[in-house]
Amino acid sequence: MTVLVILEVGANPIIIAAQEAEVHYALKDKIDAGYVTRSTGAFQDEDLTRWGRDEVDNIVDAVFVTLGGKESLPTRTHISHLCMRLRIPVNVLDSPNLCTFSLPSTHSDGPLQIGITTSGKGCKLATRIRREIASLLPPDFGSAVERLGTIRRRIWEEDHRSYQTLEDHTAVPENEDDDVAAQKPTFNQLVSESDHAAAKTRRIRWLSQICEYWPLRRLASITDADIDTILQSYNTMSSSTISTPSAPPLDISALEIRAQPQPRIILAGSGPGSPSLLTLATHRAILTATVILADKLVPSAILDLIPRRTPLHIARKFPGNAEAAQNELLTMGLEALQNGHTVLRLKQGDPYIYGRGSEEFAWFEERGYRPIVLPGITSALSAPLFAQVPATSRGVSDQVLICTGTGRKGKAPEPPVYNDSMTVVLLMALHRVGELVESLVAHPAPSLPENDRQIGVRGGGWPKDTPCAVVERASCSDQRVIRSTLQFVVQAVEAEGSRPPGLLVLGKACEVLKGRGGARWLVEEGFNGFDGLEDVVGLYGGGGNMREMITERTGEAGNV
Repeated sequence: MTVLVILEVGANPIIIAAQEAEVHYALKDKIDAGYVTRSTGAFQDEDLTRWGRDEVDNIVDAVFVTLGGKESLPTRTHISHLCMRLRIPVNVLDSPNLCTFSLPSTHSDGPLQIGITTSGKGCKLATRIRREIASLLPPDFGSAVERLGTIRRRIWEEDHRSYQTLEDHTAVPENEDDDVAAQKPTFNQLVSESDHAAAKTRRIRWLSQICEYWPLRRLASITDADIDTILQSYNTMSSSTISTPSAPPLDISALEIRAQPQPRIILAGSGPGSPSLLTLATHRAILTATVILADKLVPSAILDLIPRRTPLHIARKFPGNAEAAQNELLTMGLEALQNGHTVLRLKQGDPYIYGRGSEEFAWFEERGYRPIVLPGITSALSAPLFAQVPATSRGVSDQVLICTGTGRKGKAPEPPVYNDSMTVVLLMALHRVGELVESLVAHPAPSLPENDRQIGVRGGGWPKDTPCAVVERASCSDQRVIRSTLQFVVQAVEAEGSRPPGLLVLGKACEVLKGRGGARWLVEEGFNGFDGLEDVVGLYGGGGNMREMITERTGEAGNV
């Protein structure tokens, strides 16, 4: 808001708004706090010459007109012309022809002020241009501007002090005896105004070269200690008659090293499996990290992208060792950070979807390293897609629930309660699918107060004929989809075996695009979702030919 902007520069705004006019809550807070004066009367021409400052004969400094609509055009025009006659700057909303000035979109960072204006042609465009320019600057660049200003001021003071000292040394006292043996060696030195002018020119040229030719990131890396080094170098240069210093005032290589990224930890998701589904940010992190710590289930196609020179450590997780393996990776990551490395913690899917991402973020932040988090395409939503299961579909499913099939320390979680219009995606569930299905189809506990419920009685109340799909190694060339129902899915998984990583999808959405054709379960092998796209978008591959193995189970599991 305009009022909030002008408050920042110390103005005392007066708002003319009718009593019934709606006032923005932020502006109302300023009025209530006494920072802004509100007048509920109608605008009078005399307002322009009575509400100003005493030192300018009560003439206001500027006028902003925010009236809108065609009906207010005569009022806006009248106020604008009146301000022009009184030579008061005026800005009228959405009326460039009635304005004598426009407010720029500003970026403020300490002494650094950047203003962008389109002269009333497009305020939103000016704001966007300002954001784009500000994003190109190094972080906290205002501090670097402040330090350069300090250098400029102190160099000027040093020049002035040196010139005064030189005048004192070369001045001849009125009673000075030419025969005195203690005459100073500067007695016969010729001093002219051109010497001081040359030193001043040398200073300006020297500082200008730093500001004009040094990269901004190098300027941003200058510290207070560097200022002292620069000034010491300048003092040496000023005492010499040589116009160019023999050595640079700072160790440029040291600045370059300082400007390089500091040790950092990156938590990144690798997507469901195919390298084609990596984000550009994660792919760049894989190529630039100096140490990579990967989850056990990150596919080999992703790991193949890691440069050979980059050390790779894969989590040694197995039943009963999950916590120890997790702690081992965290310790390795911390040691690498302390040694100056860029550490990539590579996870499957998205780091914040059952990936312990928040725990690792807090762990590293507590130790002084704030992680950078890069999202990944979560398998919870992409795996059903690759299995031709729409997570939502009008008239079938209007909500999606993502759950885990394994709770903390391996405990079974509470099963989701049945909802006819909901799609449920269960991650980390196939290794205990039998127990999970049993809890899903069991009747839920009665709605009693928590203290009165029977301990151990729980269930989701899911019908046994609920369609479901097992999706394994989604988006990889060896992807497999098992379509079934809750009644037969356990038999299907036991008969077909496990191919981790995988997940279980429940709900009517599983049969919106593709059914089982009356079979107890149906198995689909392979994935070709990217066929024909490689030449268009340069994908990494990971497709393969789609092969359907329609296995109709008419009897016991194992009988075709």
